[in-house]
Amino acid sequence: MTDSNVTVLFSDVNTMWTLIGAALVFFMQAGFAAVEAGFTRSKNSGNIIMKNLMDFSIGTPLYWIVGFGIMFGTHSAIFGGLDLFTQGDYTAILPDGVSFFAYFIFQTVFCATSATIVSGAMAERTKFSSYCIYSAVISLIIYPVSGHWIWGGGWLAQLGFHDFAGSTAVHMLGGLCALIGAAILGARIGKYDKNGKPKAIPGHNIPLGALGVFILWFCWFGFNGASTVSMTNGGAELASKVFFNTNLAAAVATLATMFITWIRYKKPDVSMTLNGSLAGLVAITAGCDCVNPWAAAIIGLFAAFAVVFGIEFVDKVLKVDDPVGAVGVHFCNGLLGTVLTGVFASNDWLAENSMTRGYFLGIQCLGILAVVLWGGVTITITFLLIKKTIGLRVTKEEELSGLDLPEHGLVSAYADFQPIFAAMSAPFLSGGTNADKGIETKVDIDEAVPVVLKTHKAPVASDVKLTKIEIFVRQECFETLKQAMLNIGITGMTVTNVLGCGVQKGKPEYYRGAVQEITLHPRVQVEIVVSKIPVKTVIDTAKSVMYTGHTGDGKIFVYDVENVVKVRTGEEGMDALQDEEQY
Repeated sequence: MTDSNVTVLFSDVNTMWTLIGAALVFFMQAGFAAVEAGFTRSKNSGNIIMKNLMDFSIGTPLYWIVGFGIMFGTHSAIFGGLDLFTQGDYTAILPDGVSFFAYFIFQTVFCATSATIVSGAMAERTKFSSYCIYSAVISLIIYPVSGHWIWGGGWLAQLGFHDFAGSTAVHMLGGLCALIGAAILGARIGKYDKNGKPKAIPGHNIPLGALGVFILWFCWFGFNGASTVSMTNGGAELASKVFFNTNLAAAVATLATMFITWIRYKKPDVSMTLNGSLAGLVAITAGCDCVNPWAAAIIGLFAAFAVVFGIEFVDKVLKVDDPVGAVGVHFCNGLLGTVLTGVFASNDWLAENSMTRGYFLGIQCLGILAVVLWGGVTITITFLLIKKTIGLRVTKEEELSGLDLPEHGLVSAYADFQPIFAAMSAPFLSGGTNADKGIETKVDIDEAVPVVLKTHKAPVASDVKLTKIEIFVRQECFETLKQAMLNIGITGMTVTNVLGCGVQKGKPEYYRGAVQEITLHPRVQVEIVVSKIPVKTVIDTAKSVMYTGHTGDGKIFVYDVENVVKVRTGEEGMDALQDEEQY
């Protein structure tokens, strides 16, 4: 094989690797959409999806028209230059063996990632039209200018600032815009009480949010790994190290966040732990190529503390409502990861780049300050202009109804889904739920499952006494109750999913560090009308199934029924109930 053939082969490999990375980074849009939709309320899910779709679709042509030229032009160290529709010669800035369009699409998807971070922090109360405008401004000018300083040969790059895959360039910038936007926008209705104390507004679909985190973790191997833009001349070895460090930092951050929340909230917080995974990924992104694995683990550990206390600080001290924790994940950990790169960069890497640790750490801090000033000023101006002109926030009525209907005419993003309750075994039910055990003292069965008799003096139309029994039962007990009713001969029942509470009014739980007042519990309401089967048999059977001895076992109401009429046959009374024909 000739030297020219080897060169072509190496170029094809590097280009292919860059394109794979671009595809993975694009798929991060799906991860962000799932996280944001899952961590917010269902009435806004369609709006969330639309925003994630639009920020990529808006950013792509704008980055092609002017953004890439601003970022990678060579006009000056401050501003790359205007090159409409990117028609200039960029050969000088292309990595070895990577084609122009491969590098172009790789940078395009990075730009879109920065813009989409803002969506989560401003979810559930932002006008869709306003979102499209500020997303366009980020892709058009804010991201490309600071990106030029860091990756386009600008003044920070010339000083030695190092951000391998975007802790500052992408995540800190996006998180900063999210913080300022959420602050100007104001909190969601009901987020803070009259004393300014935050109240939890839980996300409606944690499994969807978890799926989004797994997608993002997977795609981060492309976000960081493919930033080598090479798999030749040592590129494969470097990419392997980047993969390892990325995964290690994320895993350590996840574990540490779980333990931190377990200690602080008395239970491991699911959504905060998911945020911890993302925090570790963000923090390691700046230095994943230049730190050793032990340092990557420490960075992940620091990231866990940063995300938990960062989210709490934003929520409780700054009183900025960030539904998905975007500020804690991206701003706090983008900043932290960039600083820790200066602290933990390996001696070999520093020697190779002819820098002392003190100088390098100083440059990292200078870069953070520059991006914060640039991004903070420009996005503040953008948000204030939008607020003063077309408005930034939807009306109170639109926010309360959810943005899906007024903004998009979408009645429900989950119209075809029905809740399904898993059958639970009787041995488990007899011991109560894990949350209940050890918290309350068991009480007598008659006290735990009270029976209320409702009678009246109106004459009955049937010669056989008819009784309606209304049972309110825990969702997890329903399948067992249903089977027990069938076993004693009950052939008809009406079942409804309801919300309610008894005298205990619910007990407070914590969601992401904020008190969640659970005053309405999900229950299943079962209505049965009996004639031949003794009422006491039904009551005793139901109580034996429902009883755990803890608050919330349920209630049973008993009513006299005047008559029952079967519409199809005209039969009344017991005959209407005992006909076993299918209808």
